[in-house]
Amino acid sequence: MANQINNHEIDYHIYGEELQFVEVELDPQETAIAESGAMMMMEEGIEMQTIFGDGSVQQNSGFLGKLISAGKRLLTGESLFMTAFTNRGQGKKKVSFAAPYTGKIIPIDLLQLGGTIIAQKDAFLCAAKGVSVGIHFQRKLGVGIFGGEGFIMEKIEGDGMAFLHAGGYIIEKNLVPGEVLMVDTGCLVAYTPGVQFDIEFVKGIKNLMFGGEGLFFARLQGPGKVWIQSLPISRLASRIVAYGTYHRKEEGSVLGGLGNLLDGRE
Repeated sequence: MANQINNHEIDYHIYGEELQFVEVELDPQETAIAESGAMMMMEEGIEMQTIFGDGSVQQNSGFLGKLISAGKRLLTGESLFMTAFTNRGQGKKKVSFAAPYTGKIIPIDLLQLGGTIIAQKDAFLCAAKGVSVGIHFQRKLGVGIFGGEGFIMEKIEGDGMAFLHAGGYIIEKNLVPGEVLMVDTGCLVAYTPGVQFDIEFVKGIKNLMFGGEGLFFARLQGPGKVWIQSLPISRLASRIVAYGTYHRKEEGSVLGGLGNLLDGRE
């Protein structure tokens, strides 16, 4: 006898390259959940409902259970509410969710990954109903203080499909037992619970002063799977702000225009 699947079993297709969206196909009475504002379009027959928490404990849980679920989301910096999209029509219906910025959507089959992944805050995009989006406390204080994304990360649990989003190009790596990978702290997107996550100080005063990188690396040790992003949104935002607030002394002059052409700023 096959094991019972608790989450709704949804089909999906991801479109696009740098700016992607995921189209989820729902059978009658199937439901997908998403962060507020993620929906791009949906077919007639799909009903939207605002839910308290993440939708994983909506039935037979009472107000306290829902409050605990919502409180976990609040601790990770997310809204107390999510949106559920349920197919109330006849036949299959489609709803699409768009990535919030340039990057890739990562489909995660939780059933194939032991039921749990740990992800950076703001990585969650949408999932099948029944997937829990809670909190994960880093056990080591150094990870929390210097981990790049803060002390609290998201724990995504269930046996259905979940979709993450991260910036730039995404690489998925499988670490064998004992294998170590050093990662810029902001570039870590997610990892399976078997991976040991710690923070390592950059050694060497020259590296600190002239290396151009941060003072800390994320040290990931297998076994397990990790997802790495090439362009964290924080890095992209800081570059945009720096560019927008930078003024050359010769701007507005003929020489200034020539200079901008030569260095690629025009």
